[in-house]
Amino acid sequence: MRRQLFWSNRVYGGELTSMKSSIFLPCAILWLTLFSFLGCEPDEETTVDAINLSFPTGFPEPKIPEDNPLTVESIELGRHLFYDTNLSSNTKQACATCHLQEFAFSDGKKTPVGSTGQPLTRNSQQLTNAAYNGTLTWANPLLKDLETQILIPIFAELPVELGVTGSEDEVLSRFADNAQYQQLYADAFPGQANPVTWPNTVKALASFVRSLVSGNSPFDKLTYQDDPSEMSESALRGMDLFFSETLECHHCHGGFNFTESTVHSGSVFDSSKFHNTGLYNVDGFGSYPVNNQGLFDVTSVLEDTGRFRAPTLRNVAVTAPFMHDGSVATLEEVIRLYEAGGRNIESGDLSGDGRKNPYKSGFVAGFTITDQERNDLIEFLKSLTDDEFLNNPAHSDPNP
Repeated sequence: MRRQLFWSNRVYGGELTSMKSSIFLPCAILWLTLFSFLGCEPDEETTVDAINLSFPTGFPEPKIPEDNPLTVESIELGRHLFYDTNLSSNTKQACATCHLQEFAFSDGKKTPVGSTGQPLTRNSQQLTNAAYNGTLTWANPLLKDLETQILIPIFAELPVELGVTGSEDEVLSRFADNAQYQQLYADAFPGQANPVTWPNTVKALASFVRSLVSGNSPFDKLTYQDDPSEMSESALRGMDLFFSETLECHHCHGGFNFTESTVHSGSVFDSSKFHNTGLYNVDGFGSYPVNNQGLFDVTSVLEDTGRFRAPTLRNVAVTAPFMHDGSVATLEEVIRLYEAGGRNIESGDLSGDGRKNPYKSGFVAGFTITDQERNDLIEFLKSLTDDEFLNNPAHSDPNP
């Protein structure tokens, strides 16, 4: 008997998914085709016990696919798989290798390295509140659900992350031949003669990632619980700056999840938002580094050059380095970049004045603040850190 999780409006008690690769539509279709050929037997009639999973006060209900309802059992299977290096072809890497809980499920590195030692070009995005992401990865408007996105780090041949392609049967047999996993799969997908399949594996991973909900930071306690005790005067001043029209931070990082790219069960409009922040202007005509040009790599539309999805700012203080390529080391550097209206690189192969990038967002116009105001803004961003989330045993390695 499995227990389906429903979301209730109570205080939360509690980038598979490297979220950094871009793919073209034909590749997405190819992986989806592979997904269907790998096969999944339909469920027999089963009884589902509804229980409540609390989520943060002030948060709407996330969208949950009808064919992959959240259950205690599927989340637990997904948690085991997420931390298991047996999910990679050479058993050297797990999803958790690039998504560590103490870094809000990012990795603290400029860019990660795949299981074969190949460096990747994009920073590992944190997985905080991935259930609410309007699109997934840094710059792909086609990826809108975790079940599709998770196929990329598992099966993509370039760049190699887990590198399972060509070893599908071997990797799956590691779980099919393991007594603990046999039980975990059977509990998560009851009524199936052979539940240890790739589709079920992907569904379980997606369920675990959807359970990574954060909303109990000092800011949340002030805003939703009327408890200002953990907000310093500096952070309160920084909050006023953040939501001001002078800095305009909230236009790209607004709403309950501090990102414009947000969907939930009540969403009625497209939330596929991408922005050029003036990080580069390599040739003086708006170019970004080759093979890392944002939305342009998918659409081939010049105006999409350098446009990336604004990530959530929740837990941002523990997710350095920043930007899609990890090229900005600290929160202070991020703020100074926006103060300047972009980044001017004066020498080297990537030299160019991003402030003059013709495709730069109108929200990155620059502003002037004092040293104290800059510090206040940093203190506000630190107030978005949810220590309970970063230390929640329900999200941790089940076999440390």
